[in-house]
Amino acid sequence: MTFCSYKKEKNRNLMMYTKGVSDLERIKAQGSIKAITNYNSTDYFLYRGEPMGYQYDLLKLLAEHLQVNLEIVVSNDIQQMIESLNTGESDIIAINLTVTKERNKIISFTEPHSQTRQVLVQRKPDNWRNMTYSELDSHLIRNQLDLGGKSVFIQKGSTFYTRLRNLSDEIGDSIDIYELPQLEVEEIIRLVVDGDIDYTVCDENVAMVNQTYYPDIDIKTAISFPQNLAWAVRKESDELKAVIDKWLIDLKKTKKYSFIYNKYFRNSKSVDIVQSEFFSINSGKISQYDDIIKQYSKEIGWDWTLLASMMYQESKFHPEVKSWAGAFGLMQIMPSTGERFGIDSLSSPHENIAAGVRIIKWLDEQLTNKIADEDERIKFVLAAYNVGLGHVLDARRLAKKNRKDPNIWDNSVDFFILHKSNPNYFNDPVVKHGYCRGEEPYNYVKEVIERYEHYKNVISNLEEGLMTYK
Repeated sequence: MTFCSYKKEKNRNLMMYTKGVSDLERIKAQGSIKAITNYNSTDYFLYRGEPMGYQYDLLKLLAEHLQVNLEIVVSNDIQQMIESLNTGESDIIAINLTVTKERNKIISFTEPHSQTRQVLVQRKPDNWRNMTYSELDSHLIRNQLDLGGKSVFIQKGSTFYTRLRNLSDEIGDSIDIYELPQLEVEEIIRLVVDGDIDYTVCDENVAMVNQTYYPDIDIKTAISFPQNLAWAVRKESDELKAVIDKWLIDLKKTKKYSFIYNKYFRNSKSVDIVQSEFFSINSGKISQYDDIIKQYSKEIGWDWTLLASMMYQESKFHPEVKSWAGAFGLMQIMPSTGERFGIDSLSSPHENIAAGVRIIKWLDEQLTNKIADEDERIKFVLAAYNVGLGHVLDARRLAKKNRKDPNIWDNSVDFFILHKSNPNYFNDPVVKHGYCRGEEPYNYVKEVIERYEHYKNVISNLEEGLMTYK
């Protein structure tokens, strides 16, 4: 979810500062940790419909370690992130946050997850490929003294401002520093690439990744010593910090951590991802079927990214895939159902999507009079699409019999669908459709909704015009 929409959620702070309950205890009690991070080509992004990123992969491991779910909030404004943390709207800032004394007065840094130094990002001359190294250097800033009188544009609220201000004092000359609100580091690098500005500053590991995308930028001029990069928690989150610190110390000794770091910062294939039309931060696309998904999502009143998440769950956007049970196509239509809608495995992706949406519409109609809340009903429709309406109705009856709300999915009906493989439940007199391998629809709903949140994080920002990539 975006930071702005996240702030609008009701009752977000009700459990935040319960007297005598630590942040760690609260996180475990509510079953989720809320992390705020950047959306960019290294921290958190979508590629071919799948959420990825260095921070995202580490956060998933942390959530697994804590045995809780992960909720992601996105923002590219560092001051906004700190405000979100200290007002209790998120539990952890998960970015490449430079450790400084000033910041340590208002937030607590975790064990560093990596180290880097700050470098100047500048554009090479047009004919740089025909130059010798010495000729190229003569056209670029190599001595920090030469930054005097230059204009440098940076992310607002970053430590780059302090470093440049100190550097200005050190060289005895003024550096014109401009902070750009709402723009993340990689967006500002793109302004250098496009010739809109001449200089920016960023962490070297991020600069190295971006140079693989944009070979016309130079990143060889360092302006700082190596610095620690860490996450941050609230000052009073001592127990949470202690657990994260120990976990990070142990993780950094493993091959798993090295793999994750190398995957995003030392991977020559990164350029293929960023240049792909399905790198959502640049293109706004999730799949090649987005236009059809947008068209048919209107028929059922769904956000198109929810239907896209469901389709990814069914087929990962591969129209030729068939299941062991014979389900086919993007929406994994069963043969008997396909006959009713006049399609088969040779039908076009367009026809397959249309049939899937008609099934969703029918399921929604069967549940409308039973479950009034539209958002809640979506979860029941998803489960019914996966396992059949009969099993979902059985789970509702079991919930009602056991004094749970049959109109609420989470922590109510989902429990009974999950346990419909247990004889104590599928043999109950209220059950009409018998045994069900309940783990499948239980996970199906959970994973579709979780992926939908990731899609909204990135796509909603793009559609609202908060991104400035050209």
